[in-house]
Amino acid sequence: MKFKKALLAAFFLCSLPLLARNQMHNRHYKIAVCDWMMLKRQKVGSFELVKELKGDGVEMDMGGLGKRDSFDNKLRQPHFQKLFKDKSKEYKVAIASIAMSAFYGQSFVGRSNYQELVQDCLNTMKVMNVKIAFLPLGVGGDLIKHPEMRLELVRRLKLIGDMAVKQHCVIGIETSLDAQGEVSLLKEINSAGIKIYYNFQNALESGRNLYDELRILGKNRICQIHCTDTDGVLLADNKRLDLHEVKKTLDDMGWRGWLVIERSRDKNDIHNVKKNFGSNIIYLKDLFQK
Repeated sequence: MKFKKALLAAFFLCSLPLLARNQMHNRHYKIAVCDWMMLKRQKVGSFELVKELKGDGVEMDMGGLGKRDSFDNKLRQPHFQKLFKDKSKEYKVAIASIAMSAFYGQSFVGRSNYQELVQDCLNTMKVMNVKIAFLPLGVGGDLIKHPEMRLELVRRLKLIGDMAVKQHCVIGIETSLDAQGEVSLLKEINSAGIKIYYNFQNALESGRNLYDELRILGKNRICQIHCTDTDGVLLADNKRLDLHEVKKTLDDMGWRGWLVIERSRDKNDIHNVKKNFGSNIIYLKDLFQK
């Protein structure tokens, strides 16, 4: 019976016109933008701006942290929860993920209240109906510079990963390791709640082959992708990032999900939000969705 169903499904797919099959395939990719990079961190105007720029979604940040004990998070308040959900619906702009970007400049290992911080993020994800969180392992979490942190980092990531599993969510971590190193790290963590949030910039800056890295990680270890390079030129002008090859690689892997624009701003016009993010959105949508 299973074989018969599979045969019928294959026949149906093959009978579709080529254009229709391509349209089905390209629905695998959606394009989002980091709200904090658009200067819209936890601002309701991010939805209208992304709609204007033709994007599909927003990666919403948890808010700043600094020396505070908790994130500067508006979304603990029912008023803001309703407001953000209403605007998301009004502009048909989804929330792709919730980011803890403060950990770019904070030590995840050095924070004694890391569980409370992550729980705040998980609570926000639940109320906003979001399934993926972003956790960069920045200062203090660089396992190449600080290998002595590995045991404690693995312990903490295992713990918060299991917290995420209970809520049917995933926390995507960004590391400084190469792909094989990330595979080994995930095996050590051994939690279905921790996956890799892959960032093209890290591989490019380190001189690694990001297409090979994507294949090594495989579709099931990558929960989301920051689909940009460091600031300098727009994506369409980037000579060291072949996004046609990226798409071919992801297609071959069978990966699907959100491609999130973080950087790749024109260094000569870096503060022009609409130009930088609008141009990058259009380029990615033309390549990945048409």
